[in-house]
Amino acid sequence: MKELLVVVDMQGDFISGPLGTREARAILPAVRKEAAAFRARGGEVAFTRDTHGEDYLSTQEGKRLPVVHCVKGGDGWQLAEGLFCAGDRVFDKPSFGSLALAEYVRAGGYGRVELVGVCTDICVVSNALLVKAYAPETEVCVRADCCAGTTPEAHAAALLTMRSCQVEIV
Repeated sequence: MKELLVVVDMQGDFISGPLGTREARAILPAVRKEAAAFRARGGEVAFTRDTHGEDYLSTQEGKRLPVVHCVKGGDGWQLAEGLFCAGDRVFDKPSFGSLALAEYVRAGGYGRVELVGVCTDICVVSNALLVKAYAPETEVCVRADCCAGTTPEAHAAALLTMRSCQVEIV
């Protein structure tokens, strides 16, 4: 069965930058380990990368979350060290979910897609549900121990929402 690991927004600004959390820093070693294990067993690894411009504060998202983050090319936009390897795919996205990722999954004939990363209650849930909508017969799974939400409570609520939408939580 063809498998894909999607590492969602494991970028500097979500780990140790202005939107970083203790929980995001805590899952980083586990995410690195999961990506390495996935590659070792022949799975493919892809990343989403939150990507904003200098005009972020004038966007709808910027007006609701007035914290400049993940500006393309900046240090906080970069993926965490030790995650990306040659051959991995990256999907830059201007918002929470990546339509390009969902289309890639649908076209790729994956039997299973696993998601890890941040923030469980925003970008992980958005991408999991997009993949489920675009590829309804693909098994979609989220590793709870490799995800962190904006708060522990929001993380738990997002996991419950995804489980209700037939996303497997492991």
